Amino acid sequence: MKKNILKYTLACIMALSMGACNDFFEVQTDDILDSDGYINEESEMYAGFIGIATRVQVIGDKIIYLTDTRGEILEPTRNTPDDLHNIYNYDTDLTGNTYADPATYYDVIIACNDYLSKVYDYKEANKASVNMTDYKALVSATVRIKAWTYLTIAKIYGEAIWFDNPIREKTDMSQFPVKSLSEVVKSCMNLLDTGFDGINGDQTFIDWVKWIDPNGLEGAGSTNKYYYWNYMAPPYFALYAELCLWNGDYAKASNLILTQMNAKFKTSTSDNMDWMRNDAMAGKYAAFWNTTGGDPYRPENIAVITYDYKRNQTNSLLKHFGTEIPNQYLLAPSAIGIARFSDPILNPLGGASADPRGNATFKKNSTGNYVIQKFRPLSNPVRTYAYQDDVPIYIYRGADLYFMLAEALNNQGRFEAASVLINKGVDAAFIKKDSACWEGFTWDWTSSTSIGTRKYPDKGIRGMFSLGNRTFIKSDHETKEVIAAQALDKESIKANDEAILDEMLLEFSCEGKNYPAMIRMALRHNDMNIIADRVCPKYTNGEGIRAKIQSGGYFIKWNLKNK
Repeated sequence: MKKNILKYTLACIMALSMGACNDFFEVQTDDILDSDGYINEESEMYAGFIGIATRVQVIGDKIIYLTDTRGEILEPTRNTPDDLHNIYNYDTDLTGNTYADPATYYDVIIACNDYLSKVYDYKEANKASVNMTDYKALVSATVRIKAWTYLTIAKIYGEAIWFDNPIREKTDMSQFPVKSLSEVVKSCMNLLDTGFDGINGDQTFIDWVKWIDPNGLEGAGSTNKYYYWNYMAPPYFALYAELCLWNGDYAKASNLILTQMNAKFKTSTSDNMDWMRNDAMAGKYAAFWNTTGGDPYRPENIAVITYDYKRNQTNSLLKHFGTEIPNQYLLAPSAIGIARFSDPILNPLGGASADPRGNATFKKNSTGNYVIQKFRPLSNPVRTYAYQDDVPIYIYRGADLYFMLAEALNNQGRFEAASVLINKGVDAAFIKKDSACWEGFTWDWTSSTSIGTRKYPDKGIRGMFSLGNRTFIKSDHETKEVIAAQALDKESIKANDEAILDEMLLEFSCEGKNYPAMIRMALRHNDMNIIADRVCPKYTNGEGIRAKIQSGGYFIKWNLKNK
């Protein structure tokens, strides 16, 4: 039976992914899922969820083109199509723009709604036999994917059409409400809290290895070829924490992240600790993407979109960034973006000779042009052609936790803790365990953990690379009184937010995460210069772009009611 289930599942993946690849950026929401015979047996309950995952694969790289092209890091080349030029130039009329079209995002929403409806019907008709543990895990994962997709839409477009019912025929979208970014954030939080069929978004993952390969024929544990299927959906704590940052619930965000990081760091004294930035992680930055077979780098991975070109599962990162035939070199790194890595004002190197993230991100090719190197091996290339582009795209990785936690703590006035997360790490500053600054942290970040001694403790984002400290406004040994006073110091909070943002520009270049963070902080502090000051220097008409940003033109403009 397991063989038949696996054959059905892989056939489903193949069929859906082939269609997605052939019609990349052209998937229409008119292509409604077949409502007949969708889930008729238990194997299809699992295969249907994989169908959602294949639709997520289609959108994995799209946020990079729609955000970083407007950010500080990317600029057009002589090969750039008009549609990308128009996005780069902050054009307000993007009618017919194949990149800006949000249809593929709504395909994921439609797939989630339809799956939830069908899997519920199947469960109701087979209550005596359905595996309720797996049912709850699949429903919860679908709820999280739906919430993450809606948040992604809102971060790009500033709004989203919200609908919960399955769509099985061409529908007039004007009947559904268009929610603003803040409304979408609240709706996503409510969706994760209430869920579907009494199942919220905080349920355990289904173990795909045990289901597909219970006898370990494809390897044991994390060596199994299906291991990374367990990371298809973003975890509740990371997704909810990001929503909290957008919603201003900073204590909730920090509690969610600290709880999970503390628990993870307590599991082992291994120096190769998942998520921890320490000396064992140093030198591994390029390996986050350049791993054999397109698998993610496990210690950094939290949630990831994986690809396998042998099953027609690809993204277009190499097509856009690479110069080797048949790649098309549609986007290049800007001089401003490259300079940030070596500018001692923007990136204090301290005793380091260079920021290794720069060498892993950019490269000058044989013709003298700079290219985005981040998604290619530094040597011995294993992916030569665009159709072999199976590089993973992280939804969340370990660094996300550090940055989200630092942002949440800073906005609570916990400046010292925020500073060390970005700079030299918790161990060096973990001086006084009962200090209010360190509330919620445990000794498991340090060398002297609760279960033994660890050689390599936390060293923070910059400390891992032996870089100098980024300037933060902080007070040593913060008391609750000091923190309370700092929480009212909006200018200090803003300055520290911008320090966190400037470090994000180095860590997350070309990952589709920096530009939305600029928007979040600009909205929080009601200062659009937070965006413009970082973006406009790469433009020859910088003041014109600044005017567009100042007037609210930082989101992609699209008439959602036409879809």
